[in-house]
Amino acid sequence: MYTEIFLRLEPLGVELVAAACRKAGHEVMLCDLQADSHKTYFKLLKEFQPDAVCFGTNYLANIPEVVDLAKDTKALLPNSFFFVGGHSASFTANEILEHAAGAIDCVVKGEGEEIVVKLLEAWQQDKKNLHRLPSVTTLEGEGPRGKLIHDLDALLPARDLLRNRKKYFIGVLDPCASIEFTRGCPWDCSFCSAWTFYGRSYRRRSVECIGEELASIKEPGVFIVDDVAFIQDDHGFAIGKEIEKRKIKKSYYLETRGDVLLKNKEVFKYWKTLGLEYMFLGLEAIDEEGLKAFRKRVTLSKNFEALEFARSLGITVAINIIADPDWDAKRFQTIRDWALSIPEIVNVSINTPYPGTETFMTESRTFTTRDYRLFDIQHAVLPTTKLSLEDFYKELVKTQQVLNMKHLGWAALKETAKLSAKLLLKGQTNFVKMLWKFNSVYNPERQMADHRRPVKYEMKPPVVEKDRAKIDPLKLYVLQPLANEVMKAAKIKAEAESAVSP
Repeated sequence: MYTEIFLRLEPLGVELVAAACRKAGHEVMLCDLQADSHKTYFKLLKEFQPDAVCFGTNYLANIPEVVDLAKDTKALLPNSFFFVGGHSASFTANEILEHAAGAIDCVVKGEGEEIVVKLLEAWQQDKKNLHRLPSVTTLEGEGPRGKLIHDLDALLPARDLLRNRKKYFIGVLDPCASIEFTRGCPWDCSFCSAWTFYGRSYRRRSVECIGEELASIKEPGVFIVDDVAFIQDDHGFAIGKEIEKRKIKKSYYLETRGDVLLKNKEVFKYWKTLGLEYMFLGLEAIDEEGLKAFRKRVTLSKNFEALEFARSLGITVAINIIADPDWDAKRFQTIRDWALSIPEIVNVSINTPYPGTETFMTESRTFTTRDYRLFDIQHAVLPTTKLSLEDFYKELVKTQQVLNMKHLGWAALKETAKLSAKLLLKGQTNFVKMLWKFNSVYNPERQMADHRRPVKYEMKPPVVEKDRAKIDPLKLYVLQPLANEVMKAAKIKAEAESAVSP
């Protein structure tokens, strides 16, 4: 639901896999179903007649769609090799294969840039032993856990293969490209699967490669996709110097943590001069109890101090608050009052234990649904205990309306009239449409109707381990953790936390 209004990001991971395939001599075509229709997809299949089809599945809610598309693709091209990768697919590989009943040949876990070329070679030679490859899972078995790729600088995304680049945006950055400076996260928040996906690693790309990629991007807006931007200020400063040297002029949007922002104030000040205009801070809670539950490892006072600093820079800040299904009307009212008292954009998501997260393994409440399509942080998949489900959605939407009142509709149009007119003259309509879509997307009736839809594919329930201390992080990791990477990540995290400790 969030992506229907506020953003549509280019599929960076799929672009990198496409670049790897093309470099290996394969002819490649990309179709992004965020920006294209199923009709277009099947038209391209008939025209291109591919030997292999790969789907990137980052959002859990898209899994039923991908499974059905796999079955339809196999019906059209029965001899084609169909495989799936991406973040959510990596944590649900076996069940995806079971749902597909042979229509999906394998699932690739973890990073795809290196393994995809070996996988295509193996398929051409021996289709029966794909599961012997690292990171590859088939109905016959699963290969060893994959390792981190050797070189983050080896490839640049194959942006030229995307048909509808004007459709990618985030907020007022319309159009907007995406880029990564680093990969992985040294923190271990209980609700997040970024650290489990990358085996608790944190890697940096070279400054020169980042500069080359930024210089090649045509869009005026750039979203930095790092899980936490500028954890290490020396890297941030070095990238900035490269941008100045190349005379690159862009507007930037990034995500970071409050403690990192406070530790590295100077690098964020510097980036403001380079074009940093928008920042997302995942506060998650406005009370110490909530922060402790999500294991954010940052105090409430430091989060609020970070907000004050971001305001002082003149950066537009968006905040995320996680609502739990056990909230009552009073708790929602508290959040509404607070959201109205601050200038920042406040987004409210719902506590959703995802496969790959620690909370998926430790959440003692039984899921009320296992419909993949409802795992999108805008539907309650845990029981609502103090309100009926319908009343919970009414309170949630009423709280989200604060965003609508403050930052969308006529109020936003008055403030952005010149920008809106400029975008429309260039044929860019994403941002202007965003201003008016809130009520059609966010409403309790729609959410209740979503719960009543027939469920074709159900997610496997977790094997719950109530004692958090018994959870072995190694069992959660998708990629093989390397001792030096884990130690480096732990050191980076410790430095960031100690620098802003009360």
